[in-house]
Amino acid sequence: MTRTTILPFAAAAALLAGCMPVPPDAAMAPPPVPIQAPLQAPIQTPAIAPVAPPPTAAAGIAGLEERKPDLCKAQDYSRYVSQPGSVIPTLGLTRAYRVVEYRGIEPQDYDPNRIVFRLDSAGNIYNIDCG
Repeated sequence: MTRTTILPFAAAAALLAGCMPVPPDAAMAPPPVPIQAPLQAPIQTPAIAPVAPPPTAAAGIAGLEERKPDLCKAQDYSRYVSQPGSVIPTLGLTRAYRVVEYRGIEPQDYDPNRIVFRLDSAGNIYNIDCG
């Protein structure tokens, strides 16, 4: 009981002590003296080489910019959008699939034949695509 009564008064006294004016007889430190930096030779920057133009895309080569059409047949499962994620094991999938939970980590390997089910924060399917 005594400790809880004394502690606020001690804290208030410490705060007010920091607000007290400096007594006139207190010794003041002299102001700092600026230091002069020694003179140096100017820094020379190396010449910048010209930037090469970006490479042009080769014709006829499919890359990451192009996705194949619905190879995993994700469109066949579009009726399960907004259904709970617990229905996925009951779909009888015979091909590879992946379930990505809300804010889950998804590996970046792309398989156009794999079905990907993405879940929202409530655990419901909000997107079905290939990958």
